[in-house]
Amino acid sequence: MGLNEEKNQTCGTICMKYLLFTFNFLFWLAGGAVMAVGTWTLLEKSDYISLLSSKIYAVSAYILIMAGVIVMVTGVLGCCATFKEQRRLLRVYFVLLLCIFLLEILAGVLAYIYYQQLNEELKENLRKTMVQKYHQTEQEHVTKAVDKLQQEFKCCGSNSSSDWAESVWIRSGEANQRKVPDSCCKSPVIKLCGQRDHPSNIYKVEGGCITKLENFILNHLQIIGAVGVGIACVQIFGMFFTCCLYRSLKAEPY
Repeated sequence: MGLNEEKNQTCGTICMKYLLFTFNFLFWLAGGAVMAVGTWTLLEKSDYISLLSSKIYAVSAYILIMAGVIVMVTGVLGCCATFKEQRRLLRVYFVLLLCIFLLEILAGVLAYIYYQQLNEELKENLRKTMVQKYHQTEQEHVTKAVDKLQQEFKCCGSNSSSDWAESVWIRSGEANQRKVPDSCCKSPVIKLCGQRDHPSNIYKVEGGCITKLENFILNHLQIIGAVGVGIACVQIFGMFFTCCLYRSLKAEPY
C-alpha cells in the first residue's frame, strides 16, 4: 500500500511539473507580449504623451514594460525551480508571481482611472497647450506632436480650426500671415498653405483634434488595461500549480 502511494505521489509530481513547465513557457511568451505593448506605447505614440498634463498614461506603459521584463525572468526561474524540484526556488518563484500580479493589476487600475478622467483633462489642457506652446522656444516636442496629431488624424485645432486665431505663434510675425499651421492642410507640402483656411484647403472636422485624440487614447487604455488584467488572471493558475507542486514535494527530500 505504501509503495502504491509513493508511485501515485511521484506520478502526480511529474504531471504537476510538466503542467507548470508548460505554463512557464506560455507565461514567458506572455511577458514578451506585455513588454511589447508597453514599449510600443512609449516609442510609437510618445509624441502624444507630451500633449497630456497627467503622467498616468506613460506610467501605465512603464509598469507594463517592467512587469514584462520580470515575467520573462520569472518564466526562466520557474522552469529551473520546476525541474530541480527545489522548494526554496519555488517559494521565490511564487513571490515573484505575486509581485507581477500586483503590478499588472496596478497598471490596469491606473488605466481605468485615467480612462474616467481623460475627457476633462483634454478639455482643460489640449487647447491651452496648442495655442501657447506651438512653435515656441524649447517646445519643439510639442510642435512635433501637434503637427503629427493634425496630419495623422486629419484634424485642425483642439475644438476647431478657429482655435488657432488665439495662437501665440499665429499672432507673431514668424507665422508669415498663416491662419493655421501647415499641418492643418490637406496638402502640407505646399509652402505656406496655412495662409488659406478654406475647408477645401484644411481639415475641418466636427469636434476637432480633441475628439480624435480622446478616442485614440481611450482605445489604447483599453488595450493596456485588458492586457494587464488578462495576464494577471492567468497568473492565478500559475500560483495554483506552484502551490500544488510545492505541497507534493513537501514530503520528499531536497
